Amino acid sequence: MFDFNNLGNYFAETWPIWVVTITLIVAAVIDGLQLKVPNWITFPMILSGWIYSAAFSPYPGWEGLGYSLVGTIVGLALLMPAYAIGGMGAGDVKLLAGVGAWVWGTNTLYAFAVTTLVGGAIAIVMILWKRAWTQHKNQFLSILNEIATIQDPEKLAEIAAERKPRMFLLPYGIPIAIGTIGYFAWFGMRL
Repeated sequence: MFDFNNLGNYFAETWPIWVVTITLIVAAVIDGLQLKVPNWITFPMILSGWIYSAAFSPYPGWEGLGYSLVGTIVGLALLMPAYAIGGMGAGDVKLLAGVGAWVWGTNTLYAFAVTTLVGGAIAIVMILWKRAWTQHKNQFLSILNEIATIQDPEKLAEIAAERKPRMFLLPYGIPIAIGTIGYFAWFGMRL
């Protein structure tokens, strides 16, 4: 017999992770279709994470809000360098900041690590699918050379903007969703 009481307790304990999970899935679908994570997802995610942390988290008040703000900063800081040189969209950066607002700094750092592995794997599959290994290898080496020699984020962003129409783009909201949800599941964050 199914125990609805246990199910209710389960959702009462896990709803914050479910909010993040559902938001990430919606963002990944939109990013996959439009190559953009819209502000109407990211800003409410960040703000609601702050509210949750301050009012409903295990550490309500200033302590929870502080953890949430640190998580937001961690999320921003992890992807901001890639954004600054034109290698990532602002929506992706704000999406990871939203994750940080809800699950705080340490979990965001670990989710980012898994996201990076997932993103790398997806990129390799995309390159192999397109049978463009040499082109992408040369492009990757060129980008690394630009980063090492130019070192001016504004100039790097200009070069990236010029190169963008010729590139096979990875909507990074997808790896963020897969990596973060995978991290939640693997480490038993009560999915």
